[in-house]
Amino acid sequence: MNCLAMIHSMTAFARESLATEQGNLTLELRSVNHRYLDCHFKIPDSLRELEGRFREQASKSLSRGKLDCLLRLQQQGDTAAGPLVIDEARLGEVLKAANLVARHSASTQPLDPLQVLQFPGVCASRADSEEVLQSAAAKLFAKALDTLKENRAREGEKLAALILERLDQVEAEVASTRERLPALLKQQRDRVIARIEDLDLEADPARLEQELVYMAQKADVDEELDRLDTHIQEVRRTLKKGGPCGRRLDFLMQEFNREANTLSSKSTASSTTASAVELKVLIEQMREQIQNIE
Repeated sequence: MNCLAMIHSMTAFARESLATEQGNLTLELRSVNHRYLDCHFKIPDSLRELEGRFREQASKSLSRGKLDCLLRLQQQGDTAAGPLVIDEARLGEVLKAANLVARHSASTQPLDPLQVLQFPGVCASRADSEEVLQSAAAKLFAKALDTLKENRAREGEKLAALILERLDQVEAEVASTRERLPALLKQQRDRVIARIEDLDLEADPARLEQELVYMAQKADVDEELDRLDTHIQEVRRTLKKGGPCGRRLDFLMQEFNREANTLSSKSTASSTTASAVELKVLIEQMREQIQNIE
């Protein structure tokens, strides 16, 4: 069913890795259910400034859930130092200037090569290229976020299927109760009349009929059954529409519970009480699944 694919779970995991000249980047995303979007990041200090960008990307892709992001940079061998890249043109200019200074200076101290290498622009380490590393980390986060969304969608499809399965059972229980209702009301009426006859009491027919109507009205659950049918259709419509709908579905479960409780309180037969209990069990099972829907 295509509509189910639009439902997203808040529970999922994604892990992506990328080899760079600076080392191996590994990024893990883990999300669980939460009332709103709550992001936590563990990022190396050299990449800490990416947190704001990551948080913005997450807020554009996810509506709810507690998101934990763990980014690791594992340096191997000499990657921590990295190969040096020397700008020979810049080096020539620095040496030429140094020689010019030496000719006009009384000092005979030789030129220190390490000091020349430290002069700005003469050499650079690829491992120190934060811009390259940050770009790689940003791409890795985007890829992991896409994977997380796919996993949340896949899990959401399963949750929606389970909810629809329970919803079918709720609908069947409501229909069964509705079918039994006329017979139960008649049974209640006959029981009262038989009790009066057994006691050999003189009853005013008009007053008796009035009391029987009042009893029937108190036990009438047609309104509750109608509202349950309405809620069933609304849950189906919400699931079909998709998108972030967990809060709405949770509200509908509260409405389901309210009608089931009323049905139980008005029950005058064990079969209706049993139906109310079964409805509460099914509603709770749906609610547990809905807690994980975005």
